[in-house]
Amino acid sequence: MAAPMLGCLVLTHLLVALFGMGSWAAVNGIWVELPVVVKDLPEGWSLPSYLCVCVALGNLGLLVVTLWRRLAPGKGERVPIQVVQALSVVGTALLALLWHHVVPVAGQLHSVAFLTLALVLALACCTSNVTFLPFLNHLPPPFLRSFFLGQGLSALLLCVLALVQGVGHLECPTAPTNGTSGPPLNFPERFPASTFFWALTTLLVTSAAAFQGLLLLLPSLPSVATGGSGPGRQLGSLGAEEKENEEEDDLPLQEPPSRAAGTIPDPDPEAHQLLSAHGAFLLGLLAITSALTNGVLPAVQSFSCLPYGRLAYHLAVVLGSAANPLACFLAMGLLCRYCRGCCVCVCSHM
Repeated sequence: MAAPMLGCLVLTHLLVALFGMGSWAAVNGIWVELPVVVKDLPEGWSLPSYLCVCVALGNLGLLVVTLWRRLAPGKGERVPIQVVQALSVVGTALLALLWHHVVPVAGQLHSVAFLTLALVLALACCTSNVTFLPFLNHLPPPFLRSFFLGQGLSALLLCVLALVQGVGHLECPTAPTNGTSGPPLNFPERFPASTFFWALTTLLVTSAAAFQGLLLLLPSLPSVATGGSGPGRQLGSLGAEEKENEEEDDLPLQEPPSRAAGTIPDPDPEAHQLLSAHGAFLLGLLAITSALTNGVLPAVQSFSCLPYGRLAYHLAVVLGSAANPLACFLAMGLLCRYCRGCCVCVCSHM
């Protein structure tokens, strides 16, 4: 009986990791592919700035989720997650077909298809933050590690794929007769951008299939109630060792029922207020870090790398994207719980 339960538990962790791979894979894939498509699209080196605007507008998807929860209370996160995954899969598939098409706008050519699909994918990725994680509230905390592990692995896989693809360059070989430079030779990438986007589509399809597998698998597990019904509200038995580790190392994803019911009074209510001085300070650090990481630095990265050529820009984008999941893996074992440490991390961005 223990062996089937262990196998079921391992399968659940695997499905959760694959499910997490589809969270921000679409936007991350566009970022690491920018050095390849920038030479073919009319925006040129300004394209990263346009993409930053699209990602910022993607936060409007949060309003749609808010309306869904207001108009359909108690419906859970299953439908929004499926909509997000459908938008991601369809958007990347269309991107593989239409990314290079340009349209004249106000007398100038613009990559309307690329930017429109980037906006659609940004809406899906930003919405995944508030739909994927609430679904994991119905699972024990150890599964949250698998989710973030899969999220980080998706970025690493895309970075490795981009490094294998390489970036094209021009060379002017010396003529053997008189020693002068001959006609320029164009060395393209190992495979085109369309192939990269098809690979990204395959990754997102795998993530969507993993979510459907979770919905089918969870009801079949020996389960305990977590405050509701439905496939997303049942979870598997963990076993004695994992329960002990959970109690020692993990914080619950939800507030304990005793505290939620008010049976245990909070000795210090001010300590948990977001509007306290400490909470406002941490929120300010989070805002500065998010603005630098997701807005300022990506927008100016192309111009800072422009004097060094497309190869330097390609390596800066790919290695920068790979550093984020590596830092997340490091944070799983080394946590910073002090304000001074957080200030040092923010200052390192500047």
